[in-house]
Amino acid sequence: MPNTEAIHNGKDKISNAAQIGGIETSVLDNGLGRGTRIAWINTGTGLRYKVIIDRAMDIADAFFNEYSLSWLSNLGTTMPERFSDSGMQWIRNFGGGLLTTCGLSHVGGPEKDEFGERGLHGLISNTPAEIISIIQPNPAEGKMDMSITGIVRQTQVFGPMLELKRTISGKLGEAKITINDEVINVGNIKAPHMLLYHINFGWPLVDEETKLLWNGEWESPTPDSAAKIFKKGADFKTCPAPLESHSGIGEDVAFIDTTADKTGTVHCGLHNKKINLAVSLSFPKKQLPWLINWQHWGKKEYVTALEPATNPPIGQTKAREEGSLEFLEPGKSRSYSLNLEVLQNTEIDKFLNNFKK
Repeated sequence: MPNTEAIHNGKDKISNAAQIGGIETSVLDNGLGRGTRIAWINTGTGLRYKVIIDRAMDIADAFFNEYSLSWLSNLGTTMPERFSDSGMQWIRNFGGGLLTTCGLSHVGGPEKDEFGERGLHGLISNTPAEIISIIQPNPAEGKMDMSITGIVRQTQVFGPMLELKRTISGKLGEAKITINDEVINVGNIKAPHMLLYHINFGWPLVDEETKLLWNGEWESPTPDSAAKIFKKGADFKTCPAPLESHSGIGEDVAFIDTTADKTGTVHCGLHNKKINLAVSLSFPKKQLPWLINWQHWGKKEYVTALEPATNPPIGQTKAREEGSLEFLEPGKSRSYSLNLEVLQNTEIDKFLNNFKK
């Protein structure tokens, strides 16, 4: 695969930058996603992925050469349901994908209290973005960077007003996705804030013997589950064959208090030795102190997710009770950054050093 230097050296042989990579926007015209705006981003390395502009700029399909990285539910890409913030409606519109954003004010199951009623995982993923910038690469001028930026408004009259400003960026010749988010309280009252990045991986990256990589102390919120994966002494970091116990609603999850490196960065990811492929995910522990590992090994619904988060998905009510619910004052903001990189060969060996005891 060509790297940034190779592309730069070949700039006089390129008529149009699109023959190497870049950003292409379009609108889906069929199925459940009909009318949905998307952007295909091609890094020129074999890594290419689809941003769903009308779903908070979440990421659906993602491929590295012939290998799919993400898990897609049977729904695939769907149109947003703006007023789906009730009960379990969110899951009826959950297409999976490499990234589904949860929040911005509630992460967890449905709940109702004196502060209102909240459905599963909040509103943001069902909210379209307003695109304010697309920057294309231009190898002829030595410009390899590309990005798409949008604003997603989770606001209402007489209520909390939060905006998500999201930039997804990369560089020609690098198999890497960078997500930079800023959550801003544009209202005149303080607003509760919870955020979780539901990053979903599927076959063939995820397969029997694929290794899940993360460091930290963990706890299980479902100790009595019949579909139990996270048990002391169990090998819950090696992906199994499909499990009958995970048919239907069978699943398990761990809440991980991650261990950061000397720079304060958390490293996690997956490694499939059979296809010589690894995916690295990194983010600042200070921004996202928790990591959730979801495992759902059902037949034809075979998925695991690594989910950096401000809080475990316990919901606003419990977070208020235990004093962990964060608030943004009017005019204040929080910034978040994540890097996802596809690795091969010697790059994998260097990455695995983060997980040696």
